Parts: sequence; structure tokens; C-alpha cells
Amino acid sequence: MPLLFDSLFSSIAASHFIVDVFNASRPVLLTYLGLTETQIALYSAIYVWVSALTQPFFGWMSDRAGPRWLAAGGVLWMTVFFTGAVFIPGTWGLLCLIVAALGSSAFHPVGTVQATLQGRHRLQGRETTATSLFFTAGQLGHFIGPVITGFILARMGLPALIILPLVSIPIGLSIAYQLRQNHPHPKVKGDDGKIRLQAAWSFILLLAAVATLQSWSQANMINFFPKYLKDFGLSAQTYGNMAGLFMGGSALGNVIGGYLGDRFTKRKVASAALLFAAVPIYIMSRIGWSPWLYVLIPLAGACTGSVHSIMVVLAQRIVSGGMALASGLILGFIFSSGVLGMLLTGPLAEQYGFPAVLVMTAGLVLVASPLAWMLREERRTGINPRAIPTKSAQAD
Repeated sequence: MPLLFDSLFSSIAASHFIVDVFNASRPVLLTYLGLTETQIALYSAIYVWVSALTQPFFGWMSDRAGPRWLAAGGVLWMTVFFTGAVFIPGTWGLLCLIVAALGSSAFHPVGTVQATLQGRHRLQGRETTATSLFFTAGQLGHFIGPVITGFILARMGLPALIILPLVSIPIGLSIAYQLRQNHPHPKVKGDDGKIRLQAAWSFILLLAAVATLQSWSQANMINFFPKYLKDFGLSAQTYGNMAGLFMGGSALGNVIGGYLGDRFTKRKVASAALLFAAVPIYIMSRIGWSPWLYVLIPLAGACTGSVHSIMVVLAQRIVSGGMALASGLILGFIFSSGVLGMLLTGPLAEQYGFPAVLVMTAGLVLVASPLAWMLREERRTGINPRAIPTKSAQAD
């Protein structure tokens, strides 16, 4: 409760919410515009790569210049270019949508660090819990984004999406005010600002493999399920609701996974969640359109989403050179690796159908589960994950 009522954390969480509302509107919007699975995969890949591959750079900048304008500027940047995507037709509108991704890229590393720091200070070192709450705010945005986008498109048409940018303006100004002191991010003791890996390569490769498989499985569900349901003749509102349910389940799973990750061994929590995720995903591949999807979709989202904050917190500890840089590297890797898989999934969905893709997705999480079990945390990094920041850092 102290964390939820903290003004800085609340502003960061609200900013994450609206940033991911914009991000989550993309699959529904592209589906509404009549793009094929391959086209959706291509434009989504470009969008995510623009966001993912620039995150380490923005994280590096934030570690040195302070978080204020990257956090607030990211929200306001998305506001401007999403508006362009709504009102400019054709290729130029799609280009505006892609450029908007830079705002998401600027915000995410900064927001992640601020959430981690507030968890160390406000929750007595429970940084995974705080980080999971921060990501839950974003996943609630992923839940609300498709639902509200589908509703607006079905009832009022494309121009009415201007509602979203109008809501984001006061949120962006609020986070600019909360970070007005612009304190630089604190450094781990002994960190001289140089980029170094502080874990064994075996640990890093395992973490990368688990992050890739988890991200790929979520990318399949988020980007192609709306098109799959549209092919059944369902409305934009219906497939928007279903996409929202997946991310709503992911948001709930993130909270549960973060809480359990602080109480128990992180690798075991992640492994169990990924194992359980295979069950609802495989069942969905067998039943087609059914009311049971209202249960299975959020359950699949909860199981796959519960791993996300665990992966981020583990990654923050293995890269020196700044917390935002480390956050940007892992978030950029997670998002971009999922896109690589998605580019393969698009043509497969067109050739073999989405049920076959669901079977493949169940296989992805089944492979990821034992790999996550092998993620034994490194103890030689010299990083105390529960270290409390200095007074100046707490103010940040």
C-alpha cells in the first residue's frame, strides 16, 4: 500500500499504462485496416524493432542525463505520432505509427528503474514485487487498449481514436512534474559506468533462451489472435475484447509472479508458470471459436505473463554500466526476439492455419520451462538485490 500511494510510483505506473494502451492498439488497428497475417507481422516487427533496439541507447542516456525528459518525453512523443497515425491515411499513417514506437522505447528503461528503486525503498527491498506492479500497469494498458480500440472502431470509427492521445497529455505532464528534480540513477557499489557482464555465459544464454521463447509465445497470441477471430466473422469489438482478456490475464499473472518471485526461488516460479501455460494454449488449438475462450485466453495470459518481471530483475543484476542501460538491454532483447519469432509465425499461420500456430506456441513454453528451471542465480556478481539506495537515490 505505501508503494501504491507513492506519487512518483503512481505517475510512473499511469505513464506505463497509457504507453502500453498505445502499443496494444496496434494489432487491432492493423486488423481493422484489413492487413493480412504477413503484413501484420511485418509492420508489427518494424514497430517493435524500432522500440526494442533503441531501448539500450535511451537507457544509457537516462543513466547519464537523468530520467525526467526521457520518461515524460516518451509519453508525449507517442501522443503526437499516434495522432498522426489516426488522421493520416495510407503508408504515411503507418509510418507515424512506427515512429511513435520511439516514445515507448524512451519510456520503458526509465520507468523500469524508477519502479525498482521505489520497491527497494518503499517495500523494504522487494524489487521484484515493485517491478511486477509496474509491468502490471503496462499490461492493464495492454488489456484496456484492445478493448477500447475495438469498441471505438466498431461504434465510432477511426477518427474517434483521438480520445487516446487526449487522455495521455496530462499523464505525460504529470510525470514531468514528479521527476522535476531529475536525480541521476544510483550506481551499484563499484560500478564505474563501463558496460560489463557480471554473470557466467551459461546463465546469460539460458536467460536469453527463456526470454526469447516466452516473448515469442506472447507475440503469437497478441498479434495474430485478433485476425484469427476476425476470420470467424466476429466484430472488431469482439476480437478487441479477446485480445484485452489475454493481456488482462497477463497483468494478473505478473502480480502473482512478482510476489512469488520474492518469496520463493525465481527460476522455479518461472518454470512452473511456463509449464502450466502449455495447457490452455493447446486446448485453444483444438476447440476453435468457443465460449471457453473467455476462460482459456486470460489463463494463458496469466501463465506466460508471470515470467516477465522475473526475467527483467534477473537481467538487471548481470550488466554493469547503469540500471536503465541494463533494463533497456533486457527489454529490448525480449521484445526484439519475440518479433523474430513472429516473422516466422505470420507465414506459417497463412499456410497452415492458426490452430497449428497454437500447437507450436504450446511447444515453445514447454521447451522454456526446463530451461527456466536451470537458471541458478549468480552469487559472484557482488550485487545485493535488496540493497537500499542512498538518500539522494531514494528521492529519485
